[in-house]
Amino acid sequence: MTFDASVLFRSNLPAPAAAPFKAFPAFNFIGGHNDSASIPVAALTDAATRIIAQEGASLATYGLNSGPQGYLPLREFIAGWMKESAGMNDTADEVLITSGSLQALDLVNQLLLEPGEIVVAEEATYGGALTRLAKLGVPYLGVRLDQDGIDMAHLQEILEAQKQAGKPAKFIYTIPTVQNPTGGVMPVARRQELLDLAARYDCLIFEDDCYADLLWDGARPPALRAMDAEAAQSEGRANRVIYCGSFSKSVAPALRIGFIMADWPVLAQILPLKTDAGTGALDQMVLAEFCKDHFADHLVTLRARLKAKCDTTVQALEENFGTAAEFTAPLGGIFIWVTLPDAVNTTQLATAAAKEGIAINPGAEWTVDGPKNVNRMRLCFGNPEADQIREGIARLAVICHREFGVPERISNRSQP
Repeated sequence: MTFDASVLFRSNLPAPAAAPFKAFPAFNFIGGHNDSASIPVAALTDAATRIIAQEGASLATYGLNSGPQGYLPLREFIAGWMKESAGMNDTADEVLITSGSLQALDLVNQLLLEPGEIVVAEEATYGGALTRLAKLGVPYLGVRLDQDGIDMAHLQEILEAQKQAGKPAKFIYTIPTVQNPTGGVMPVARRQELLDLAARYDCLIFEDDCYADLLWDGARPPALRAMDAEAAQSEGRANRVIYCGSFSKSVAPALRIGFIMADWPVLAQILPLKTDAGTGALDQMVLAEFCKDHFADHLVTLRARLKAKCDTTVQALEENFGTAAEFTAPLGGIFIWVTLPDAVNTTQLATAAAKEGIAINPGAEWTVDGPKNVNRMRLCFGNPEADQIREGIARLAVICHREFGVPERISNRSQP
């Protein structure tokens, strides 16, 4: 008699994994990876040695004697860094450490949303945020973007229409600084417009700021949460912005350390939802020890490395795709958002490219209206080295020409 466990699986599961993981593709332009050379291994090793010797005994208790919000020295560092870099005045008591920003998204969604409620998201945005909303049965409405971020006139139209329909938006999800996938940065004046509209229509803002430390010039604008703080205090109300950040892009993705910053009444209700018994304690300890002495200098080095890779990617796209690839060079981060001619379907292109060791993110997976964006793709330049970027994009252009006739010319030679 045979036993088949699959007959006991619950219904409506996602598609299963295709196969056990073997290796990354040769030309890896997906995900939010860094490269191995950008990881500050020596400094992390020293930090781990010191902190385990000093505080290793605290691993005997859940929460490291810091409580369920996370390791206190790390929360204190975050509060101080956010004050210095983004103008925020939150204390360590208004910081919750999470297992990456994905857990932050899940917790905020659990806090705020019920099936059928409405969220407004940027028309091109983080795919993980969209899949989580869909899983919850929460419709999301896409607001137009331009080079400065959210189109505020369109946002007002959406908010007003939802108000008139008796289904007001619950919150606005935005990535205002180094937007994913476009790489744009919302100016301060437009940030104020966003706050004004949120106040007028009485909705929250969920500010995802995971890439803000990677601006090439290091001069990030004030966070939306920082800008709302003064008005909130003078009006005697709560801050209407819930903020999330991450060390995945600024230090190491595999650390899985993110954080939420919000007023205490918000965090007090989120804490019962965080049922994992705490984010990895040793990771928090090592990160805090590393950051206090090395974080700022590490960012300077990392930004320069990523900027060089970005320049290489721009050059490779121009050389191999020519005018067939439209994009705006990002102001920071690890992504370039590329628009190809309408004839190209990047979902099909991704399948063809994968067979030849090239991984790309199709545009349909990173947009609210996927079918209208099948000619777009997101390329992550954080992981591949310069030679891999050049060769991978050259090969991708050949595949795209073979599949769709785009670009018409490869390496300045007409194709037969």
